[in-house]
Amino acid sequence: MTARSEMLIQESKLGLKTLTIKIKRYDPEKNRFRTSIYRMEVSRYDTVLDVLLKIVRTNDHTLSVRYSCRMGICGSCGMTINGKPRLACMTNAISLGEKIEIEPLRNFPPVKDLVVDLEPLFHKHKQVKPWLIRKDFEEQFNPKKEYLQKPEEVDRYRIFSMCIKCGICMAACPTVASNPRFLGPQPLSQAYRWIADSRDEGGLVRLEIVDSQDGVFGCHFAGACSASCPKNVDPALAIQFLRRLVMRR
Repeated sequence: MTARSEMLIQESKLGLKTLTIKIKRYDPEKNRFRTSIYRMEVSRYDTVLDVLLKIVRTNDHTLSVRYSCRMGICGSCGMTINGKPRLACMTNAISLGEKIEIEPLRNFPPVKDLVVDLEPLFHKHKQVKPWLIRKDFEEQFNPKKEYLQKPEEVDRYRIFSMCIKCGICMAACPTVASNPRFLGPQPLSQAYRWIADSRDEGGLVRLEIVDSQDGVFGCHFAGACSASCPKNVDPALAIQFLRRLVMRR
């Protein structure tokens, strides 16, 4: 068997294809975007993150990409891929077709190339006090016992506790795009996550925070946040629960 034949057999096993990768990159020195286009050989196992790292290794070491765990846990590699916000490490490259267009995550300030500043997300997240609040100050910081929960109590907030703070729901939200003051789906879903926790006593405090046009009443219920969440958190459902609690207060 010739080397060429062996190579073709190997390519067939890997399902290799040559794709066009078009990347919208931000240049902080010139404060403008530019486009780079690459032709890359991709196997059927490669994710978009694999392809980007291959570009950095073999074609263009100046390309900036943020990533960490490569398994959909850290949320670092969020970006816009073929028009949709996704995790690059969880997106198969070949399944996207012959041409892949990649740009930074929308609704966040760009830092360099595909890296964005997630500080606006973390700032809003902290506003809803995403931690266990107890009325007893001493108990809050020096608890003397465990707080056991029944399975059904955990089920009330389990789905919302899966948030990895990747910012994808914020990038998909049309209200965040039009109103920078809007808290957004991630902080609002996390406000509900803690209110729904049977150990928490800070519900009224958080309801005060989200009761405004920049809170639950700013949501237009487009549902893009839930449709794009890589962990199936369903922020739109959390916002509806929050709005009901605010109205019943």
